[in-house]
Amino acid sequence: MVRGPMARVVAGLAVVALTLLAGCGPSTTGAAPAATTATSVVTAAPSTSSATPSTSESSTTPSASATSSTPTPSPAATQTASAALAAGPAIYHSGDTGDAVRDLQVRMRQLAWYSGRITGTYDSQTVTGVKGFQGKRGFPVTGEVDQRTLDRLRSMTRTPTANEKNNVTPPVTATGAIDPRCLTGHVLCIDKSTLKLRWMVDGQVVSVFDVRFGSELTPTREGSFTVNIKSRNQVSTLYHTAMPFAMFFSGGQAVHYSADFAARGYNGASHGCVNVRDYNGIAWLFDQVSIGNAVIVYRS
Repeated sequence: MVRGPMARVVAGLAVVALTLLAGCGPSTTGAAPAATTATSVVTAAPSTSSATPSTSESSTTPSASATSSTPTPSPAATQTASAALAAGPAIYHSGDTGDAVRDLQVRMRQLAWYSGRITGTYDSQTVTGVKGFQGKRGFPVTGEVDQRTLDRLRSMTRTPTANEKNNVTPPVTATGAIDPRCLTGHVLCIDKSTLKLRWMVDGQVVSVFDVRFGSELTPTREGSFTVNIKSRNQVSTLYHTAMPFAMFFSGGQAVHYSADFAARGYNGASHGCVNVRDYNGIAWLFDQVSIGNAVIVYRS
């Protein structure tokens, strides 16, 4: 059936509406998501699923079509591939402690394979994260870090700072006028001009966070809202990316931690959510914010 211009416009608007209601994740290309994906989502209700890696790292998985087009290897080639995927000697393993383990934990957290405080102890949570990272890459799943695992992890992450390795949150300052609507009660006061979120109580700035927003195709909505859902371990039902400490305020748009923002900074964008890159800070903020608190998104 051939549709007229008006029908195509209406269909396009429907896709955008469904996208905005489905939760957001990091955007690396700015392209609008496919309609077939959006229609599979019926609610933005929180999920208790464990964290999954960000969109930026999921691109390393081969597509089904690429896999199916690969010719069947000869027995010799199969033996060579099996030997190449054998686990190497462990560089770090369960029970290890020290700065190298802190470095490992921070890098894992940048990709959402580790959560919580950086301890410098290779504990069960670190083992679980390493196994998940290895399984995603198709490496032997040992829970121990060999050279292959370490090289891939380093290639996908940035060098951790001393503050990150010691759970220190550096102070963030904000300039720009504060919207008058932020001066009463408990408010997430979000300034799109300065890329800052202020947590305000009775007109006083309690803390400030760096934030980023949606792209032109999926912009973060501006206006006066309230927090209506909180989900500590949210996973986007549309983009399948982790949204820890999510505080929803407008449909599928929420304030939440973004491992992609922490790793790539302002080189990327969200699909409409307000991304925070300070893990410890947003974990603290999540416990301060209550359902019904105001959310003001504006430009100073």
